[in-house]
Amino acid sequence: MLHSMKAIQVYRPGGPEVLELTNLPKPSPGAGQVLIKVEAVGLNFADILYVAGEYLVRTRYPMVPGMEFAGLVDEMGQGVEGLQVGQRVAALGGSGAFAEYAVVPTRSVLPVPPQFSAAEAAAFPVSYFTAYFALHTQAQARPGEWVLIQAAAGALGTASIQIAKAMDLRVVALASSEEKLTLCRNLGADVTLLNTQDNLVDAVKNATEGRGVDVLMEVVGGAGFAHSLGMLAYRGRLLVIGSASREMAQIYPVGLMKGNQSVMGVWLTPFLSDPAEMQAATAFLIPLVASGQIKPVVGERFKLEEAARAFAFVQSRKNTGKVILEP
Repeated sequence: MLHSMKAIQVYRPGGPEVLELTNLPKPSPGAGQVLIKVEAVGLNFADILYVAGEYLVRTRYPMVPGMEFAGLVDEMGQGVEGLQVGQRVAALGGSGAFAEYAVVPTRSVLPVPPQFSAAEAAAFPVSYFTAYFALHTQAQARPGEWVLIQAAAGALGTASIQIAKAMDLRVVALASSEEKLTLCRNLGADVTLLNTQDNLVDAVKNATEGRGVDVLMEVVGGAGFAHSLGMLAYRGRLLVIGSASREMAQIYPVGLMKGNQSVMGVWLTPFLSDPAEMQAATAFLIPLVASGQIKPVVGERFKLEEAARAFAFVQSRKNTGKVILEP
C-alpha cells in the first residue's frame, strides 16, 4: 500500500523558485469526497498568482498548488454516488493537484468525454467554462457580433475562439507571433493581428468596418487597457478576465458614457458554486465536445519535478494552448 506521494509544496509567496518537490502523506477521502490519481494538471496563470499571494482569494501556506487536473478515481468517501473506481474524470479543486494524488469534493468532479486524453481533459475545465461565462453569460454576445481575443493562442484564447465560433461570433485574434496567428486562423479566427504592430487600435477599427469590436476579452491590463477601450464599438463590452501585466489600469468613466459602453469582470470561481449556471454551461459545452467542434489545444508538457520550469515557461508568454504537468 502506498502511504506517501510526490508533491510540490509551497511554504512562502514567490515565483518558480518557491516550488519545492517533497513527499507528503497520501490523502484519504472524507464523506462526499473523491481521491483521484492525478494523470495530468492544467497550468493556469491563476496558479502563478496564487503561489505569489496575488490571487483573488488569500493564499494560505504551506500549500500544494494546482486547481485543474484530470485523473482516475482511486477511492470514494462515504455518500459518493455516480462514479466508479478507475473512471477518468476532470476536477476543479482550487488547489492540491501538483501531486500524485488529490482529494476533491464530489461537486468539483466533471465527467470526461471518452475521446479526450488525460491532457485534453486537464486542459478543459478552466478555459472552456471561463470562455462560456465570459461570452455567453456576462457579455451576452449575439450572432454576428465582433469579439476581440487577447493572447489568442494561449489556453483561454484558443478555447475562446472555439466558443465564439460556436456562438456565430466574428473573431479578431491578437497574438505575439505569426506562428501563433496561424494556429488562431486554423481554429476559425476571422481576423488575426500581431499585438506588437503599430496603430493596433486603427487596425482593429479597419478590420471591423470602422466600428470597433462589440466584445473584448482583456487579459493583460496595465498601460494597454486604454487601447482596449479605444477598440470598442458603440455599446461595446470589455471583459476583464486577467491582468497578466500585473500593473494597474486607468479608466475614465465619462469615456464609457459617450459610447454607452461597459466594463465588467469575469471570475470563474463563483459560477462554479451556482448549480443553475453550471448546468447551463455544461448543456452548451457537452454537445460541442461530442461533435468535435471544440477540442482543447494541449501545449508543452512538463514532469511534476519540472514545475518551476513550467511556471517560468508560462511567464515567458511563449506557450500555445494549455501547459500540462504530468506526475
